[in-house]
Amino acid sequence: MKDVENAARPIVRGVRAVVAGLGGLVVAHGPFAVVLAVAVGVRWLAVLGYPSVLWFGDSYAYLEAALLFRPSTLRPSGYSVFLWLLSPAHSLLVVVIVQHALGVAIGVLVYALVRRAARAAWPHRRLLPGLLGAVFAAPVLLDAFQIQLEHLLMADLLFTFLLTAAVTVTLWRVRMRWWTGALVGLLMACAALTRSVGLPLLAVLAVGMLARRAGWRAVAAAALACAVPVVGYMSWYSSAHGRFALSDSDQVWLYGRTVDFADCSLIRPRPEVAVLCPERLPSGTRMAPAYAAMWGPDSGFNHLPGGIEDPRANELAGEFAWAAIAAQPGDYAAVIVRDTLRAFAWGRDPYPTPWTEDKYHFQPGASLTEKDAAVAYAYGGRTAEPRVVEPYGGWVRDYQSAVYLPGPVLGGFLLVGLVGMVVRIRRLGGRVLLPWSVSLALLVVPAATADFDYRYVLPAVPFAALAAAFALIPESRPGPVPSADAAPEEPAGRAGDEPGEPAAVRDGEREEGEKEPAPAAEETVVAGEHRP
Repeated sequence: MKDVENAARPIVRGVRAVVAGLGGLVVAHGPFAVVLAVAVGVRWLAVLGYPSVLWFGDSYAYLEAALLFRPSTLRPSGYSVFLWLLSPAHSLLVVVIVQHALGVAIGVLVYALVRRAARAAWPHRRLLPGLLGAVFAAPVLLDAFQIQLEHLLMADLLFTFLLTAAVTVTLWRVRMRWWTGALVGLLMACAALTRSVGLPLLAVLAVGMLARRAGWRAVAAAALACAVPVVGYMSWYSSAHGRFALSDSDQVWLYGRTVDFADCSLIRPRPEVAVLCPERLPSGTRMAPAYAAMWGPDSGFNHLPGGIEDPRANELAGEFAWAAIAAQPGDYAAVIVRDTLRAFAWGRDPYPTPWTEDKYHFQPGASLTEKDAAVAYAYGGRTAEPRVVEPYGGWVRDYQSAVYLPGPVLGGFLLVGLVGMVVRIRRLGGRVLLPWSVSLALLVVPAATADFDYRYVLPAVPFAALAAAFALIPESRPGPVPSADAAPEEPAGRAGDEPGEPAAVRDGEREEGEKEPAPAAEETVVAGEHRP
């Protein structure tokens, strides 16, 4: 009998250890598991109700470039390359599922960053870090307009994922290795080649790395890793279109921004450029000035042989836009401020047009134009068939009418982040600086270079949530207290660590200027925690 008891003791101890470990995981990650389950469930309902992609005005150009494997002249074609990589599946349903998975991954990255920071600040709290992480990941995971964006055949979701991944790598550790810097550069290059708004964000991220004292090796590696794909893409573009550039439309978008205030009596453009004057556009339409000037029936580009894609369109648009900015800088600044503030309004206006804003809602019906159908069926076969399956579609529409992030909440996130940076002014804003700057740039840059659009607001949400969370979490650490879900002990000199670098700094849980606390007698310092 004693032999049986002795043999059973290790098994009992093992079972108790497993139960205790599972209990610790439930306490640590339970709140986020609930949020994640709801997020995945709603996305699954969206796939059941809308088993193909949703189409937008730009979707045709993205899919055509993927089928031809040729860069588009209107915008960088990183998203088309993404579609080309998925094309062996011959399924637009696969595209939808992958995009929903990337949307969930964005929320997971936000959760991981917030929980990591909270654990470093409060290592003795078992529930609080995971609870905070779940709260600030929820706006990304549960927002119905975010879920609808993941269903659209558009570049915005892929761009947001790449940018979030780049910021996550940058913030994960205080001191970056050269290879992590290279990874950040590669991710940012892919983001810039997916949406042109990523180009100015390269500078934002570089400043953020320097402010965090990432090290010159990491910054240099990031710059090099970013330059190589961008130059490679421009070479590909040159071989296809004869011009070393990312697109032939950057000035066209800027022109669309300036028609909102341009006064040709002040600009006095030459006759060839004067056809772009906004005075020629009809008033009282439901179209925003930029939309009417670029895509409306009275657009000045219609006077060019090739329309808005004419080889001279970008040159003429740039001449007009820069003349308008130079002649009316105050008016230019006013429309930037006005359209940036639109993001913080409680309701949603039918802007830039009612039919454009409708595209951001799950609709009770679905259809394809003949033009869209030509590329859709060539890419996805039967999965291109536009369908709405009830009752799932109705459930998703009901969800979208009730669950979304209001503009004032987004503004509150940024306001909390701003206060957090002011408090950390001696640290150049601390870890709040980078996500706050990225979020604000994602709102301001489109307002300055194109026009306001509600889908431009959604990429700013993850970074605004991170900024608010980091502002609320202290960066100095309390005294050492054991953590229930601590990692297994590891030797201080793990492979790949910087020689002589403290463990807590290696793991990104202590900011610059904080001193390593002296370990108590017979204790081992492990990943920022103290164990007897």
